[in-house]
Amino acid sequence: MSRTRYVQISGQLVQIGGDYEIESRTAARDQGLLWNDREYQDMGDARFNSRSSHQEYMRRNGLTTTSDYKDEWRVKERQRVDAKNGVDVTRKFDVERAIRQLNSRRS
Repeated sequence: MSRTRYVQISGQLVQIGGDYEIESRTAARDQGLLWNDREYQDMGDARFNSRSSHQEYMRRNGLTTTSDYKDEWRVKERQRVDAKNGVDVTRKFDVERAIRQLNSRRS
């Protein structure tokens, strides 16, 4: 009894024969692509076929992706958490200024 094999191509399961060979990761590496760059090839968009060509396209056209903001979003999230927990970075400076003002009046 033979087994039926399937592979997923463009989101669809396709039945394959026993002689079908799945493209290896080394084949993609030899082509100069990362394994997850396959997504760019499968989109069929002639403008780019790898992550680096996509990034270059975005830069050239003044566009950006959400990954460009990951550090900024991390900092803003930390500030939101601190604010919710009552941490106020300006408080230290306000206290120091008030102490200086009080000390200057005493002199």
